[in-house]
Amino acid sequence: MHNRIMITGAGSGLGREIALRWAREGWQLALSDISDSGLQETLGLVREAGGDGFVQRCDVRDYSQLTAFAQACEQKFGGIDVIVNNAGVASGGFFGELSLEDWDWQIAINLMGVVKGCKAFLPLLEQSKGKIINIASMAALMQGPAMSNYNVAKAGVVALSESLLIELRQQEIGVHVVCPSFFQTNLLDSFRGPTPAMKAQVGKLLESSPISAKDIADYIYQQVASGEFMILPHEQGRMAWQLKQKNPQLLYDEMANMAEKMRAKAKA
Repeated sequence: MHNRIMITGAGSGLGREIALRWAREGWQLALSDISDSGLQETLGLVREAGGDGFVQRCDVRDYSQLTAFAQACEQKFGGIDVIVNNAGVASGGFFGELSLEDWDWQIAINLMGVVKGCKAFLPLLEQSKGKIINIASMAALMQGPAMSNYNVAKAGVVALSESLLIELRQQEIGVHVVCPSFFQTNLLDSFRGPTPAMKAQVGKLLESSPISAKDIADYIYQQVASGEFMILPHEQGRMAWQLKQKNPQLLYDEMANMAEKMRAKAKA
């Protein structure tokens, strides 16, 4: 380990807080995002926190940009030890309202962006015997109503991470998947959905969270250090996951009731 970490979606939100958490340990950071200004701001904060590194604009939908980012890590750092596939977007809407374009956009960024990140950086991780940290969501495990494309994309990230955990053990590459619930973030900036009411409802859930992106980054750091595969930062999320494992039908009924309430609220 040479303490070199790559983070996508590092220009704001959870990606920035993950960067700052590792920076406080003196790591070298390779930061990417589609926002140049956000990246520069994060890099400045990283240096204040005790880390250093470089930034490179990268759209995770474009595999060539990710391979170029991996090459930059090799040239500047001599390799990489940890990759964090964090870049993501939010969306919502009942299945009947979502267009196929909504599905393509969601899958391309939230699922295939992670697949491509893992693929582009795997040769470097094989050299360093490093770690993969994929950011999924509690939506991957709970499948809440009016967000089927987001649920499916994030569930794909969990399934990918489970597959890599099994396949990469022999190569001594660690794998972790993080499933946060709603938290205070700028995810709404990227929100795409058929109705403004849906965006407002998601906004309320984000604002009501008891923990921040900074808290989540700190929890991720601790759990990765302890070797935990599935990282559930929210206590409510951990309880809900336990409930689903014991009595899935109870949870499905609760989600169906929630869907009815959401539809009634939208009509009102």
